[in-house]
Amino acid sequence: MSADIPVPAAPVPSGVRPRHPRFAVGVLAFCGVVVAVMQTIVVPLLPHIPELTGATPAAASWLVTVTLLTGAVFTPVLGRAGDMYGKRRVLVASLAVLVVGSVLCAVSSHIGVLITGRALQGAAIAVVPLGISILRDELPPERVLSAVALMSSTLGIGAAIGLPVAALVVENFDWHTMFWVSGVIGLLDIVLVLLCVPESPLRSRGRFDAVGALGLSAALVCLLLAVTQGADWGWTSPRTVGLLATAVVVALLWGAYELRTARPMVDLRVSARPAVLLTNIAALLIGFAFYANSLVTAQMVQEPKATGYGLGASLVVSGLCLLPGGVAMVALSPVSARISAARGPKVSLALAAGIIAVGYGVRYFTSHSLWLIIAGATVVASGTAIAYSALPALVMRGVPAGETGAANGLNTLMRSIGQAFCSATVAAVLANLTFRVGGRTAPTLHAYQLVFVIAAGAALAALVVTLFLPGGRPAGAGTVEESRKAPDTRKEGVRTEELQEGA
Repeated sequence: MSADIPVPAAPVPSGVRPRHPRFAVGVLAFCGVVVAVMQTIVVPLLPHIPELTGATPAAASWLVTVTLLTGAVFTPVLGRAGDMYGKRRVLVASLAVLVVGSVLCAVSSHIGVLITGRALQGAAIAVVPLGISILRDELPPERVLSAVALMSSTLGIGAAIGLPVAALVVENFDWHTMFWVSGVIGLLDIVLVLLCVPESPLRSRGRFDAVGALGLSAALVCLLLAVTQGADWGWTSPRTVGLLATAVVVALLWGAYELRTARPMVDLRVSARPAVLLTNIAALLIGFAFYANSLVTAQMVQEPKATGYGLGASLVVSGLCLLPGGVAMVALSPVSARISAARGPKVSLALAAGIIAVGYGVRYFTSHSLWLIIAGATVVASGTAIAYSALPALVMRGVPAGETGAANGLNTLMRSIGQAFCSATVAAVLANLTFRVGGRTAPTLHAYQLVFVIAAGAALAALVVTLFLPGGRPAGAGTVEESRKAPDTRKEGVRTEELQEGA
């Protein structure tokens, strides 16, 4: 089976073309930050949800779990839809879903409505791989690396910004306020995209693989439900084991179907190439390593001083500990692009994995000082910025232009799966290594240090995987330029259907 061949889209009427496409990079990056903020915005609120809504703690935890599930399911699906039907069109639809989800959360305190709204917010994470695909199609080759580096880094930037912003809102305003604000910003994003972001002229041929999309979704839901809920249900419980077994069976059946269909949801033959497969494995490991930093930093500094290591910090202070890391990610994304342009994204990713491991080494030995904790967390975030910038460059180097959206969606999915496994691992470690202090149970210092060791191990494993990646020319030098040799039908008036029939 051959890979999809990108074909030019139908002409875009001049009256609806964006008037300021030069602002596209900034607009898309802003959209990426907004949807990434949505992933962590409820974390400071979780301890208060039972009191505010009357829900159980188990039900409250679904405000995070459901976002992870829908993000994992919709990211590759919408990436593929963007390749076929128009990346900007699908991106705008994703932002509209974010707005609807935000409004649902803003107008209700019922846990069922909140979970539904959070599910819709999670689906919008597909904005990031769609934005990467648009940038690849629209920018000149010399600008692709820096723009894609910034767009990819928004996942980490938003996660770092979301916690302190949410903490400030929770402590000073009605908690519904943050959802109203996110809805208004989502509407602003839609307007900016329509004004400043051009529609990509490239399309993939064929029909959408609905069966493949359903099979992938079923396998992911079973896997992630088992991973995220296993600690509460019990790792050997029939529910957890049954879901894991179902995920394996569905994945095998899905893979067999994808290999036989003419236009698959995920081209497994392309995904099995070492350049793509190893990049996705590295993405999973980097996602695991990065997420531990976000999960434990705020909790650790909030632990009471009676623990012997806790600092008794407030919710806002604990959230602000991650803010310097977000600033570092913004500053380092262009640095990563320059390294990738000069040495290749493989070197950037290897360097990033090493930096993350060093950052956790700092965290291991400096758990009693707020400023050294912030320094260690910032080092980890800096390595993550370089890694997240290099990953899409490696993906684009290994896939055809017509599969950029789906391929980057799959890579983003692998990061999310890594984060899910990290969340389960951290929860298990902190729940099993505890002691009694001040009438309450708290994790031991060794529990946190063990998390740092595990996360550093994941980063070093990513480094090893990266060393086995094939070399080659930097992304943007070949495939992007070659894809632009297709005629621009926005000027020539050639219809997509006619080109497909001719092909």
